[in-house]
Amino acid sequence: MLGLVFGAFLVAMVLGLPMAVAMGLATFIPQAVNSSFPGNMNYIVQGLIGGLNTTPILAIPLFMLSGALMTRGGISKKLFDIFAYIAGKKTAGVPCAVVVTCLFYGAISGSGPATAAAVGAMCIPILVELGYDKVFSAAIVATAGGLGVIIPPSIPFIMYALFTQESVGDMFTAGIIPGCLIAATIMFYCWFYCKRHGEDKAKIAENYARLKKRGFIRVFIDGFWAVLTPVIILGGIYGGYVTPTEAACVSVFYALIVCLFIYRTISIKDVPQLLKDAIASYAPICFLIGLATGFGRILTLLRAGDVVQGFLASFIDNRVAFFIFLNVLLLILGMFMDVGAAVVILAPILLPVAKGFGIDGIHLGIVMVTNLAVGFVTPPFGMNLFVAAPLGETNVATLGKKALPFIACFIVALLMITFIPQISMCLL
Repeated sequence: MLGLVFGAFLVAMVLGLPMAVAMGLATFIPQAVNSSFPGNMNYIVQGLIGGLNTTPILAIPLFMLSGALMTRGGISKKLFDIFAYIAGKKTAGVPCAVVVTCLFYGAISGSGPATAAAVGAMCIPILVELGYDKVFSAAIVATAGGLGVIIPPSIPFIMYALFTQESVGDMFTAGIIPGCLIAATIMFYCWFYCKRHGEDKAKIAENYARLKKRGFIRVFIDGFWAVLTPVIILGGIYGGYVTPTEAACVSVFYALIVCLFIYRTISIKDVPQLLKDAIASYAPICFLIGLATGFGRILTLLRAGDVVQGFLASFIDNRVAFFIFLNVLLLILGMFMDVGAAVVILAPILLPVAKGFGIDGIHLGIVMVTNLAVGFVTPPFGMNLFVAAPLGETNVATLGKKALPFIACFIVALLMITFIPQISMCLL
């Protein structure tokens, strides 16, 4: 029966059906084949409703709404100006400023594609204007946009915590240093590329002169409220003042106050449309989480965890081999599956196996999300490639090739995060 369920799921995916539909079909197969199977319709519906009837899940739409408000409010430009001023005329200073902007913006949006869209729409034209190759500029944004799901608050971290009963706050804390490490490896390649291919120093100096004319104090004050956003969100969580869900609510009100009354980049009449957009973005995730809960309950009845654990035990006998298998599996799946979908399906199955090898659940979550974030820039379905390609006026295939060195840097950081647990766990 288990083989039939997974077979139906894989066939649905190959046919290109939405992930939620694929899970839904697989969930109902046991009952259709065997009417006496305990996972009947009532059982599935109870699982679907139960998966959505939890307070932490509210953090997802709230963080998505906060990110939408900040995107419409032009926060990314104010962040970029601060980092570009600090980078000055140094080699690869402006590309590195783009990476750092993605890092900070990821702490606002919690989404990879949202980070790539917001930062790319603003930064790619600036990079091109300063003489950088257009495809290279788009590749920076596409890759660095993946930081949006690693730097807290991360929506996949919340989904992982929901399905494994791990702490959302611990996941957020554990993601800080891995996110910074990945950003550092991407910036290293930016420096190497600019050293090898050169830069238009005259245009860069002219741009820096414009920023310097404004003065650092003025640039910083202009971007102060943008920089303060992740400080308030993460500081509130780590300081024990608010839960992650409460922090998400705070972030929405903070975004409204900043964008409406301080920067005045949105108006009251824009808010209803932003609410509709946030609901439209969250609805598929909500549907996915509900169905994934029902699917997970069916897999539990079919003892999928025991089957997978027995299968892995036949050729894996230590944590190093497990991590190698896990990373290869996720790198392949990440080319075809969304991060959230892969997390909600695989995390409950893999966690017991990982704990059998003495692997902490938080560390497993960081490795899984970091690995799947590579999928944002790997063909054929890398979401960030589709977001950044039009902004760079190129096609997805060309952008994917240009992003290969960045992907290699990402994977180097992934291997360090995988086999050096302290990178993720030292702040806990």
